[in-house]
Amino acid sequence: MRKIVAGLAISLDGVIDSPPNWMMSNAEMEEVIQTGIAESDAILLGRNTYVEFARMWPGMGETFPMAAFMNNTPKYVVSSTLTSLDWSGSTLLGADLTDELAKLKALPGKNIKIPGSPQLVRSLVLAGLLDELSLMIHPIVLGSGARLFEAKSERADLELVASKTFENGVISVTYRPKQA
Repeated sequence: MRKIVAGLAISLDGVIDSPPNWMMSNAEMEEVIQTGIAESDAILLGRNTYVEFARMWPGMGETFPMAAFMNNTPKYVVSSTLTSLDWSGSTLLGADLTDELAKLKALPGKNIKIPGSPQLVRSLVLAGLLDELSLMIHPIVLGSGARLFEAKSERADLELVASKTFENGVISVTYRPKQA
């Protein structure tokens, strides 16, 4: 059965956005990203990330591996406000997200990748619907900005399944829901 896997960059204080251009990059990190792409054949996006990515990725053509993946891979979008999707290969999921995700996971294929979409990732973790959460923890404190988990988040027990420290100080960790 396919897995729903999320990958996010995060600061030490839990910020996942703002200010722009704070994330580090190196060959080790790119290798992790490329492995995630190779292991996936579908993309799951929340509304905000879909709108942003639909403006950005189609104009990049096929020159970047991530652009080719984003533009040529089937995309499934979670939104209660969008009524149509213009980005090629995009499908709007129905209202019963648990049922829709179960159907997607039951289809043959590779992983379903969530690149970004922090609100969606948060809701899936708290609902027990995310199979893996991979974080690249950057050695920086940003102080302000949207956080992956807000102060009033519910509890979700996770277990560490992989970790690696990169030369630039970024730590890559992967968690799965803890089995009772």
